[in-house]
Order: sequence, then structure tokens, then C-alpha cells
Amino acid sequence: MPRLSAAADHSVLWMTLATGLAALGGRRGRRAALRGLLAVGGASAVSTGILKRLLPRRRPGPEQFPFVGLRRVHTSSSMPSGHAASAAAFATAVAMEAPAIAAPIAALAAAVAYSRVYNGVHYPGDVAFGGAIGVGVAVATTRIWPTIDDSPASARRATPAGRHAGERSDRERSDGSGITIVVNPGAKSGRGGDPTDELRAGLPAAEIVVLDDAAELEGALRAAATGARAIGVVGGDGSINTAVAIALEHDCPLVVVPGGTLNHFARDLGLDSVDDAVRAVQDGELVEVGVGVIDGRPFVNTASLGSYSKLVEAREQLETTIGKWPALTVALVRVLRENAPFEIVIDGRTRRIWMIFIGNGAYDPPGFAPATRARLDDGVLDVRLVEGSAPWARVRLIAAALAGTLARSKVYSRSLVTDMKVSIRSDESLLSADGEVFPGDRDFTVSKHALRLRVYAPV
Repeated sequence: MPRLSAAADHSVLWMTLATGLAALGGRRGRRAALRGLLAVGGASAVSTGILKRLLPRRRPGPEQFPFVGLRRVHTSSSMPSGHAASAAAFATAVAMEAPAIAAPIAALAAAVAYSRVYNGVHYPGDVAFGGAIGVGVAVATTRIWPTIDDSPASARRATPAGRHAGERSDRERSDGSGITIVVNPGAKSGRGGDPTDELRAGLPAAEIVVLDDAAELEGALRAAATGARAIGVVGGDGSINTAVAIALEHDCPLVVVPGGTLNHFARDLGLDSVDDAVRAVQDGELVEVGVGVIDGRPFVNTASLGSYSKLVEAREQLETTIGKWPALTVALVRVLRENAPFEIVIDGRTRRIWMIFIGNGAYDPPGFAPATRARLDDGVLDVRLVEGSAPWARVRLIAAALAGTLARSKVYSRSLVTDMKVSIRSDESLLSADGEVFPGDRDFTVSKHALRLRVYAPV
């Protein structure tokens, strides 16, 4: 117990664990590590920096704890326990981000807290109070950095339609017959290897087309759509966006195989690996997904105009090292400093804005970095604007982002619509659909596509 308590001095134990989580735990581990350190810092500041000064209390003496194990003399207040606060903060933060490893971390935190009583440097009440502070601070971190729900989005089951309605059911074709899957160069499986071997093993009757050049993707998908009962693509969100347009044009189902840097649509479908995509085809489960359209170009995730694409690009450069939400704040400051608002007319109303986010469906959380959605077929567009005409708009926006109150800021607005007419009054109109930037018209419409995309998803 003395050694365990000493290991937690100055939060060295928690910083060591955070380093291991960040290095070995993947995306969840990095988020857990960063939230854990953020919570530990806050808990330490509250318990040691503030409350110990406000609540002076003598440490226990030898008469209460004759088995004192620590030789170091503590001169600070006994109330509350800073060690317990930091331990509870780290364990709670990790539990929110990585529930699978919460139990051992919580057990270690409880042992650290108990060691403070066992070693005779705190009363049980000090430890309980410190633990409550740590839990509260960890939960409070979600105010400035919301947790992400990684569970798949819902969508209604598709009914047979289109040119394949009279054929045998997809459940009778678990070997992938009649399906052509195009593999974009550079695509990798979840294990970081070549996905084609996994596809051929799981869907032996499917035709797998491996491209040499990414520029051939659209042509290969169009050729596949003329004869196949379903087309598929291995790649990230940009590749999937190309396949979506062709699948809608030919009214054929789509097989989505995650294999890119960003796989947001695949994640929302519950497809985290090549194996998931193979099982979805084998099960023959088709769902109907709503599709957005911006200036005639479909999108299944998000679209944007203004500086939003620059915001996303800047955030993605930083999020692998400091986490998505801290990276968002840094990127927001950078974009607002380097770019000016522009004039736009939305449904007849003239506004000056910095950026617009348009989600294909209602997204969460309510701030300006939406990450997840509950449904893929709710029939709405989630439009979020950052205004540039209000006094001190830059300062107010950055302050709201830092305080976690952006959703209530007057320089930010959100609405759920089915369509909107847009006119950009500037020389350059750069639009983005599923992360792919393209030059658009100055006058265009954003709406929901008349057809729903049929796509394979896990049962």
C-alpha cells in the first residue's frame, strides 16, 4: 500500500497508464487517455488547489492509525484526498470512453483511494469526498468534449425493388454471386492488409476488380452497374460517395466495404471491417438510407460550404495527437483567424456567415462538431451555421467553443429542413460532399434525393 500510494503521487501512475492507452488502445484508447488526463488535471485543481485551502483539516495521528505506512509528513489539509480525486477522475473518464477496460482501471483507482486510509494520511470521509469530486469533474469534461456513441445508426429494412425485384432473394445468394466489388488502390482492411483475399474467401462467387489508378474508380463502377445485381466498393467515404451516385442512377444495391482513412458511413451502418461487410452480404440484409443532394451531387454523410471544409481538414491534422474535440477548438481558432465571412442568401434571407455544415440526417451532439446520428432514414437535413455579422462574432464563437456552450451561442444556429435554396454572393463557390471538395454553382439547391439508397448492413 505505501508503494501504490507513492506511485500515484503527482498523478505519475495515471500519466503512465494514459501513455500506454494512447499507444496501444487505438482510437478509443487515445480518447480515453486524453479524457483521463483532462479529468485528472481538473480534479487535482479543484481538490488540491481550491478545496484544501477552503477546508482546513488536520491529518490523522498515530492514535487513529497506529499502522501508518508512509514516513513523509503531510502538511496540507486532509480534506479532501487529492489522490482519491485523481484516481476517481481517471477511472470515470476511461469508463466513459473505453468501457471494456473500465473494470481493472476502476479496481486500481479504488486501491489507490484505499491506500490513503490504510497508510494513515486520510480519514475515510476525505477519500469519499475526493472520489466524488473526481467523478464529478470527469463527467463535467463532457461539457467541453462530448463522448461519442459508436453504436450503428438505425434504418428501415428495404423491400425488393428496381430491376432485381423478380429475382431470387438475396438470402439465397450468400456466396456473392452477381455482385461486382471494385477495390480502390490503397484500400486496406481493418488489419492494415490487402482486403481482396478476405473478400474472395468470404464471397467466392463475387467479381473482385482491383484498380491500379484511383481515377479509374468511376468508370469501373459504371461498367459493373450495367450488368451486376449489386455493386460494391472498398475505400473510404470519398470512394463510397462515387459509388452511391452510380448505385442510385442504376437503382441497384450497394456493398460498402470499409477500407479508407475515413469510414464514417460504414461505421454508421455497423461495418467496422471487411468481415462485417462479407457477413452483411451473406445475411442478405438490405436497408434503405436517405441521401442528401447539394448542387446535384449526392452525399450520405455531410456536405458543407464556406470554411467548414478547411475546419475539418485542420482538425483531422491534429486529432490523432490531441483528440478530436481539442483539435476542433484549435482548428476553429485557426480558420476564424485566417478566413473572413462571406455573404449568402438562404431561402431568400441574406446572411453573412463563416461556414455551413449540412448533415444527411439529424446529428449529435448539438454543437458545431456533430459526430453521430441515430437514424439513416429520418428524411431531414441538419443545417448548422456560424454567423459572421454579429458584433465580436469571432471572440464570442471561440469563447462558446471553449466553454462548451456553442449550441446556445447567438452566433450559431441549427435547423432541421428537407430542402433549401442557396445563392452565394462571392467569386468562388467551393462546396464539399462527403469530404470531397468541388467547384459548385453560385445558385443551387440542397435537398433530399427522391430515391433511397439500398445498402447491405449487418442484421
